[in-house]
Amino acid sequence: MRRDDSRDTDETAEASGVESVASSGDDTTTVIAQGTFDILHPGHLHYLTDAASMGDELHVIVARRSNVTHKAPPILPDRQRRDMVAALDPVDEAHLGHPEDIFVPIERIQPDLIVLGFDQHHDDDAIRGALADRGIDCAVRRASAREPRYEGELLSTGRIVDRILDERG
Repeated sequence: MRRDDSRDTDETAEASGVESVASSGDDTTTVIAQGTFDILHPGHLHYLTDAASMGDELHVIVARRSNVTHKAPPILPDRQRRDMVAALDPVDEAHLGHPEDIFVPIERIQPDLIVLGFDQHHDDDAIRGALADRGIDCAVRRASAREPRYEGELLSTGRIVDRILDERG
């Protein structure tokens, strides 16, 4: 069941600061993946495909520019990044994160599993603790790593930007 929910949604979602909120049935294993997804690359596709394989429905929370503090801010606008992620086959729903509280969309989606990227900066135990503090009962796992398949393949937005600057800057 793949739905394109990349448009702005109802007033309730907008009022909560979360766009494209979805719900799933009780028999469905709902998985969340999250990230910045600035310039899409094979590492992103691997992460999302791996996360999708762990459940029935994959929701992806795309971080808002204002919440990206652990690295350089995204180049592309929030909605463009969300729309690009929504267009990927493994993704059932793509959401922009909440402008202030990264856990709000997780509370709304109520996942069974959160899959963190292999190399994401998050501390697994800190995430588990924050989820428990909010009464969210879900597992947390890491996606598998993906090695480059050929010489020169870039699996990092930062490396792509560096290559562009080196060759065209």
